This record gives sequence, C-alpha cells and structure tokens, in this order.
Amino acid sequence: MSKHDDLDTLFAQADGAIDAATGGVVPPIQPATTFVRGEDYVPLSEGHLYSRDDSDLTRLAERILAKAEGAEAGLLFPSGMAAVAALFRTVPNGGRIVLQTGIYWGTTKWARDFCARRDITLNEVEMADANARDSLDSSADLIWIETPSNPYLKTVDIRACVALAKSMGAQLCVDSTAATPVLQTPLALGAHYVMHSATKAINGHSDVLAGFLATAREDDPRWQMVVDDRHDAGAVLGSFEAWLLIRGMRTLPLRMERMSANALAVAKALANHAGVDGVLYPGLPTDPGHNLAGSQMNGGFGSLLSFMVKGSKADALAAVGRLKLFKRATSLGGVESLVEHRHTIEEAVPETLIRLSCGIESAAALIEDLDSALTGH
Repeated sequence: MSKHDDLDTLFAQADGAIDAATGGVVPPIQPATTFVRGEDYVPLSEGHLYSRDDSDLTRLAERILAKAEGAEAGLLFPSGMAAVAALFRTVPNGGRIVLQTGIYWGTTKWARDFCARRDITLNEVEMADANARDSLDSSADLIWIETPSNPYLKTVDIRACVALAKSMGAQLCVDSTAATPVLQTPLALGAHYVMHSATKAINGHSDVLAGFLATAREDDPRWQMVVDDRHDAGAVLGSFEAWLLIRGMRTLPLRMERMSANALAVAKALANHAGVDGVLYPGLPTDPGHNLAGSQMNGGFGSLLSFMVKGSKADALAAVGRLKLFKRATSLGGVESLVEHRHTIEEAVPETLIRLSCGIESAAALIEDLDSALTGH
C-alpha cells in the first residue's frame, strides 16, 4: 500500500474510531467539562478529569494528524496563531529567531511584536533565496519557514533549511498550511516541527478555527515546553470543534486532489490571459520553484495561487468585484472558492495582486468566472 493510500484510509476511517458504546461509525461528542470521581475519589473513567486535557475527540484528531505527518506527537490549538505563539514562546529572552519574509502577515506581525517585547533578535530573511540563506551565520534558536508561502507561493528548500538549522544550532519549523499533510510532510525531510492553520484545508469547510503543531521527537525539551504552555495557558480546542475537524478531515485527500487540479487548471488559464501580468503557482513549469516543489511535494501543488492583474489597483478591484463564483472573503482551503485583493488587507502586498483559493467546483466554471471578471463581459 502506497503512502497516499495509507493517508486515504487513515483520514476516511478517522484512524478506526467508532462509538464504543453503540458501535456507531461516527465518534460521539462529549460536551462535559468535568468528570465524576467515585466514593474512593478515583476517577470513574481513567484519563477523564477535566476537559482542558481530557477531550477524547481532541486526542483523536491529534492522533490522526500526527500519524499523517509522521510525527511522534501533535497538539491542537484554538487557532493557527495560537500554535505559532506556543512555539515562539519557547525562545528565551535574548534569543534569536530567523523568520522567512513574505509569509502570512499574522505570523510576521506577531513575531515582530513578540520579539520586541522579549528582547529577541528577529532576522527576516528571504528563505527561498539560497544566497540569502548562505549569508546567515552565528547561532539561532528557531528558524521559521512557510512553503508554499502565502500569498507569493514561493517554494523553500526544506532540506537546505534543515542543514542550515543544524549549522546554527537551531530548530526548524515549517508552516505547511497550504500543502497539508496530504501533499507535504516536512518532518520526513528533517524538520523538527510542522505547523498548520487547521482552519484552512485540513477542516476544509470554513466552519472551524483550529491550529496544529507536531514534533519529530516527543522527548524534545522544547516540545515539553510547548506541552506545558498549552496546558497552563489553556489554549485548547473544544470538543465540538474537534468533532467538526475530524468530520472535515475524512475527505481531506479527496478535496486536496480536486482543489489542486482546479488550481493548476486555473493557473494555466490565467498564465495565457491577456488581462494578467503574471501567475504565482508552483505547479506551473515556468515557476522558479516548480522543480523543487515537485521534489518535496507529493500528488499536487495545493489550492492556493496568486496572480497580477494587468493595469492598476482600480482594475484589480474592479475585476474582483465582477466575480460571481469566487466569494470575496479572507481564508483559504475550503470547498468553496475564495478571492482576496490582498493589498486591501496587507498594504505591503502589490496593489494588483489577487489571491485565489480554489475549491471543488467545476474548473471550467471557475475559469469562465475569472475570464468574465477580467474582460468585463
């Protein structure tokens, strides 16, 4: 059985979960926040004291995702940023973090504010550029990369960053949100940690806020700090959210296959469109990161792409306003296609850049929608 077949089975079967009480093929939701002890004060059910640590559904979702990533352990958080913050908080005052430039703006903003408060040196580096990576020297605590990156879809060489981390005495974390465990497993390439905004494609239905962090080594002291931080800070996921997350994950491989195919078809159509100045998508053979992405991704290049509208900011906004199928909304990875004029949210992004998250609709319909929006017909 191939790795992809294994993932298909893992997700579809929710790692074999059933309702032990009834034999139901869907695990039940347990909304209780606390659990009864007997007259001898021994818990009536082992491993059930208080829901902050003892949600069976959260533990199940963590186990599924950890297996998919080839991780020794994983933790869910109430948002992707909560997972980011938990790992960053392991860096001591006076430490050093190397952060990739041009990634999700929320990570960059939080890292800048956090490092300023904690007197931590923050080096923002174009990690997709080998020369920029080679210029780094001395030691660091943590290297953070995002591949494919959001919104520029740059591909970063994970193996090269693993070697860099080793030379600097640092640990490497990969934000693999755009790829999901279906398309990319950074731990297998030597990364120490992998992070996902599970809000996105892992859930896939735009109705759960969640984050996931996994480690290659459960006995890593930094991981133990993350475990303690989540417990003490109470950054946990609720049972209902975990249930929805598990339900969404059961179709993750199918969704990623369809969304990746749609994104590639859309990217090819836009690359030949007279109203487009350029397309950013690693699935295109002309993309600078295409060969690298093909070597470290498996089965597709993801649902996210960006393109530059020919003309001005006004032209870009007008095109976005004419779209009918693509919903004008933030986020990505859902079954419905979304569009965002990213400059409106993040001023550093070029004014004509449009970010698309391709869903599971007909590729032909999505291409027709974009053509009509770009031509004004």
